[in-house]
Amino acid sequence: MGSTRALADRTTALLNALAEDTVDAARITSLFTEHGEITPDLTEDDVRALREVAGELRHVLAADSLDEAVTRVNALLAREAHPPRLANHGGTHGWHLHVDCDDEAPWDEWFAASTGLFLARLISERQRRPGGVCAAHGCDRVFVETAHGGVQRYCSRRCATRARVAAHRRTHS
Repeated sequence: MGSTRALADRTTALLNALAEDTVDAARITSLFTEHGEITPDLTEDDVRALREVAGELRHVLAADSLDEAVTRVNALLAREAHPPRLANHGGTHGWHLHVDCDDEAPWDEWFAASTGLFLARLISERQRRPGGVCAAHGCDRVFVETAHGGVQRYCSRRCATRARVAAHRRTHS
């Protein structure tokens, strides 16, 4: 596994892109590559399968409580994770932990297992939900929380600023 910030960025980029109605294999391939993964040869069937997994992972982030997030991660890991193993993809990446079945696993299985493990690690280290859905009106993007401080409510500074400006206008109009 990579750094927490890098995995959070990869996870949110993929989850938010896979939620878009017009996403295609080229876009998801580009995101995998941008985030340091081996460039996949994705088909539209792969994208459909990834979208299903992304829906489950979004439910983890949208959980109302820590216990609910844990239940959802545990169910995902029980279904998708295999015994841990170390992999370096033929020397192209440093040694890192995998919980998918092998390097030839379908991308949706890899995404479910690796992201499930990442979210489980965040929960165990921080003892709180691993992320959420943006609180800004009209935004349904998810985020993975990496800060150790306060609880994050927005997917970006832009949404946080928009929400503050809207609240200010409501109180001063």
